[in-house]
Amino acid sequence: MPSAPDEAQAGVTTGTADHSSCSGGKEFRFILSQDISLPLSFRVNRFVPDRTLLIERSAPVLFVECTLYIDGVQFGLSTNTRLKSLGSPYCWNELVTLSAKYRDLTPFSHLAFTVWDMSSGEDNIYIVGGTTISLFNSKNQLKTGRLRLRVWPNKMADGSLSTSTPGKVPKTKREEIERLERVANKYIRGQIPHIGWLDNLIANAADKLEKESERTENLHSSLIVELCSFEHRVVFQEYGAKLHTSVPSSLVDISKNKLVIACDPEIGRINPSEHKHSVLAWSLARGVNDREMKPSSVDQKLIQNILKYPPTRTLNVDEKQLLWKFRFYLTSEKKALVKFLLSVEWSDIQEAKQAVALIPRWESIDVADALGLLSPVFQNEEVRAYAVGVFERASDEELQCYLLQLVQGLRFERSDRSRLAHFLLCQITNLLAFFAVHKEENGFQVWQSLIEQAELTAQLRSIMKELSNVKHDAQTKGRILEQLFSGIFSELKNFSEPIPSPLTPTVLLDGIVPEESLVFKSANYPLCIAFSTVNGGTSKMIFKKGDNLRKDQLVIQIISLMDRLLKSDNLDLHLTPYQVLATGLEEGLVEFIPSISVAKIIQKTGSIESYLQKCNPDEDGPFGITAQCLETFIKSCAGYSVITYILGIGDRHLDNLLLQDDGRLFHVDFSYMLGEQPHRFAPPSPPMKLCKEMVEAMGGTESEYYARFKSYCCEAYNILRKSSNLILNLFYLMTGSNIESITDKGTSKLQQNFRLDLDDEDAIHFLQGLINESISAFFPQNISLVSLGYESSLDTHDPSRWHRWPARRCVDLLAAANFHPDHVCKRESME
Repeated sequence: MPSAPDEAQAGVTTGTADHSSCSGGKEFRFILSQDISLPLSFRVNRFVPDRTLLIERSAPVLFVECTLYIDGVQFGLSTNTRLKSLGSPYCWNELVTLSAKYRDLTPFSHLAFTVWDMSSGEDNIYIVGGTTISLFNSKNQLKTGRLRLRVWPNKMADGSLSTSTPGKVPKTKREEIERLERVANKYIRGQIPHIGWLDNLIANAADKLEKESERTENLHSSLIVELCSFEHRVVFQEYGAKLHTSVPSSLVDISKNKLVIACDPEIGRINPSEHKHSVLAWSLARGVNDREMKPSSVDQKLIQNILKYPPTRTLNVDEKQLLWKFRFYLTSEKKALVKFLLSVEWSDIQEAKQAVALIPRWESIDVADALGLLSPVFQNEEVRAYAVGVFERASDEELQCYLLQLVQGLRFERSDRSRLAHFLLCQITNLLAFFAVHKEENGFQVWQSLIEQAELTAQLRSIMKELSNVKHDAQTKGRILEQLFSGIFSELKNFSEPIPSPLTPTVLLDGIVPEESLVFKSANYPLCIAFSTVNGGTSKMIFKKGDNLRKDQLVIQIISLMDRLLKSDNLDLHLTPYQVLATGLEEGLVEFIPSISVAKIIQKTGSIESYLQKCNPDEDGPFGITAQCLETFIKSCAGYSVITYILGIGDRHLDNLLLQDDGRLFHVDFSYMLGEQPHRFAPPSPPMKLCKEMVEAMGGTESEYYARFKSYCCEAYNILRKSSNLILNLFYLMTGSNIESITDKGTSKLQQNFRLDLDDEDAIHFLQGLINESISAFFPQNISLVSLGYESSLDTHDPSRWHRWPARRCVDLLAAANFHPDHVCKRESME
């Protein structure tokens, strides 16, 4: 789910009571709506028009107006999404947060969505349609998950109790795709059992049906939204009401299937005697001021365990007291400073003064710990200023690794004149001065160069818009692109003055080379633009519109940092951290790396081994490949296998695995991370992103080269685990940046993947187990369809191809694979 559900869940676990009821012996756990003080959040995903709705409007510019109605009356102001004009389907995927809180809602609360078209200007806005959805169901339970709402054409959304624009229609009037949406929500909520192999099959078939129906058979326009999900069901109760219901299970009428609430009134309440004891013990411990006090061996062991805690872990009362008690002793331990500051009661003025006075006496901390001090947990200005002082001593190369997070840290400053703000402004000033000195330019000329970069990006955006209005394939769009460069955008062929490349400012661009530019065959048809440089060379970059490149930019930043960490430990895994620059919410530039996808390699040469033999032949080398090329391939495979596992990168397939001529393998397209999956039905993917083609190119699982691959994986994993605090802090600072993957749940997944509970030796055994598990997942039984009377064979490990086969073949395929009969659906139902 997106960030909104994760944020809601995080809020519930820290600020609400968990209740339970028992009906017919089956426990039902729930949360009361009055306990949720979080603002109402949801995600506007996309608008799918019907076949006729927008036929007369060639280039609509759409936005969605979102309004909350409580008991038929508008509550608060409406909120609008950003404009969207790329064509059907219109995808915003935008998180909307309203001022109302969940505890303010009543059972008769509705969300009203009106789709508007601004293509004719702000003074002539056209109503596309409206839809309304109730937030609670008939059982007074909060609705959650992904919803497809029917949009009523040419009507504003009606928020009255008897709405004329219902998003949900009676069963008899639903389309097949609307029925599938309801089934999908039941699956996500766990009401339908998960069967791994069947889920994969259904996922691809459902996605294909959805795309096909939206393209050809869509009779009604629809708006797809995602409501927040919580750890348990949310049941309505009016804010301020008391819950004291306790009904014996013997009185429950199971046949009526009614919800019965049984609550322990002591849950979530503070025990007065325990609280008083804690306060007294805390005061006693805080009074200790012995500068020579040293911990015993037992206390020393406890302290060392505390220092190993990940940065996101909260200290309990006893741990805080222990750190405060031995604070003077710990000043020589740099790793202890952040933990000590977490133990301080900052609301106590005297205690806060003591803590701040102790900071200068502490051993200087590392950058990883300094990043942690810029998190929202630390509001004290002196503490945050101390952290900035650490960065002031860092090199420019090192600062570049953390620049995104330092800018994000500004959100948590209490003043615009903070030391962090001053530090970042000084860095910008120094950068401008550097360019002015080394390029013999003054400050105005440098600023003018930045403006020209922005104008170049705007022109590329205009070209993309022109191409989006043309409904043709990539090849035809490529010819039109060349015509545009010869027509209205001809001035781009020769710049009046060289422009620094937005991706690599040291490279000066002097014009576009139309004959070397092209349009990629992809969903959003990205542009590959070739630029001539002042030194006579060529620089290529990809301009993408419709993708959230902020995710890619963040992942590439982390990969660059990991590459730096590995090299500092004398392990070069030949990674390829290409440049990415997000220039907007859904657009940006990507460095073009000459390479070919593994999918095309398999299609053209049959195997990775054959491709490497062709590019780097050596009769005396292993498998007819030069030893250096094979070693490069093995190392890069190991590096990306470990990194994609740690970062939880999803949606890996042979089209986003690229290979360079020298044997460097690298990954692209990081739309799914921290455990996210592209399909609603998708079962968990193998932990390590390996494919059998990669292993075969190493000589198989019994070869010495595969053993070397596993050795590199284990070595890289332990090196990166040593810097886990640094990586966790980088992600923690990005929480709340409106990148849907970066949530508390996502950072928790990242922390789990580091396995900080293991020592190095156990971590090696753990990772080797993951590799073996992943290899097994990629080497299932190969079924010969020839024996079944068909003309070719099909690997069962590739369910994504199954939807291309008739249902009868899929049934025979599953039966031949010896799947359990109970798991094989009937032939008639599949057909």
